[in-house]
Amino acid sequence: MTDDIVLLLRRAGFGPTAAEVGAARQLGYAATLTGMVAPGGPDVGATSARVPDLGPDPFIGLARPTDAQRAEGDRRRTEQTVSLARWWLDRMTVADHQAVEKLVFFWHGHWATSVAKVRSPQLMLGQLHAFRGARDFAELAQHMVLDRALVYWLDGQHNKKAAPNENLARELFELFMLGVGQYTEQDVKEAGRALTGWRVILDRESLVSDPQHRDTGRKKVLGVTANFDAHSLVDLLLEQPTCRRFIASRLWYRYASATQPIPGRIRDAMAEAFPAPMAMLRVLFADEAFQATRGTMVLQPVEWLVGAMRQLGVRPAAMTEQVFTQIYWAMEALGQRPLAPPSVGGWPAGAAWLTSAAAQVRLKIASMLVGLVQPGSLTPEAVAQLLCVERWTNRTYAVLRDARDDRMKLTLGLVSPEYLVT
Repeated sequence: MTDDIVLLLRRAGFGPTAAEVGAARQLGYAATLTGMVAPGGPDVGATSARVPDLGPDPFIGLARPTDAQRAEGDRRRTEQTVSLARWWLDRMTVADHQAVEKLVFFWHGHWATSVAKVRSPQLMLGQLHAFRGARDFAELAQHMVLDRALVYWLDGQHNKKAAPNENLARELFELFMLGVGQYTEQDVKEAGRALTGWRVILDRESLVSDPQHRDTGRKKVLGVTANFDAHSLVDLLLEQPTCRRFIASRLWYRYASATQPIPGRIRDAMAEAFPAPMAMLRVLFADEAFQATRGTMVLQPVEWLVGAMRQLGVRPAAMTEQVFTQIYWAMEALGQRPLAPPSVGGWPAGAAWLTSAAAQVRLKIASMLVGLVQPGSLTPEAVAQLLCVERWTNRTYAVLRDARDDRMKLTLGLVSPEYLVT
């Protein structure tokens, strides 16, 4: 049961601390699971990570910026983006309600939107608030179809009755709500018409309606004919049985296994709990098939970084600007910079993270993190306890035993296969 609890804590949240593992062992698996998916009371840890005051977007009021204004605006936006990422990583690290923060990170990969194109960190902050504030998937989907960052990311502001743009409609079907093969090209075209007539304006807190470019005619989507608009289109997609099964499969893919398909009985049971994601996760984590996925998940870089910071007792807010900035851009080299997924499909999973180039970057980041603490005298067993690793292989144990000092032991533990694979 102890191994099962460690697996739950590592998958449902970011890396657990030794104290959290000890407390969970006292509670038992069922009570620990309940506490994670249905946390009570305010998150005291998370409130210590204060949302940054980004200030206004520097391009507000600049209809035709000069080259100098554009350069300064881009510089300021980069500063704001780094500040936003620092706050989010800090919150992930100190949050007591770890499953809540992990779910926000899951949504960021599911509704993948990149600041590299959106450019405005204020829009990205609004999206993060939406992920955290939605009561369930239905409410979140209704928000996201008119989310300023997502609409801009998928060219929705160019979607007009006279010149339809189908990007957002296509991804609503394929990546966000139904999955591949659950719609026709005609469904996409008709859905695109339902999403016309919205504009993104930087100094507005929501999308701006543009009635002259809205298609108010009847559309036929998935066999249903109606005067669909953005919200009624999402209602239709939520009603599809494939929607709940698709979301169940995506949760399994990111929380259980990227290589083993979701068993039909778990998918159906999770679908029954739709649209409440925490209730769906409870079903997933309570099933014995979840325990059988041990050793199949490779930590994504952000999961690895946050877990390491939690176990070492360091947080981005306490780092110097120079150190955090180095780690932030090193995450780009590692392949997963927060707020900047590579495409609307999000980040990869599994062995894609285990490249030789990534290993070198990970070693550099681990060394920087360890450099922020005083590890004391460490045996391989002590390193395992600190990092919540169940056991070392003989090979890793020998490497740790022969490491030149305690900092190197800890650094090597953070990049070991046993730490990277859950």
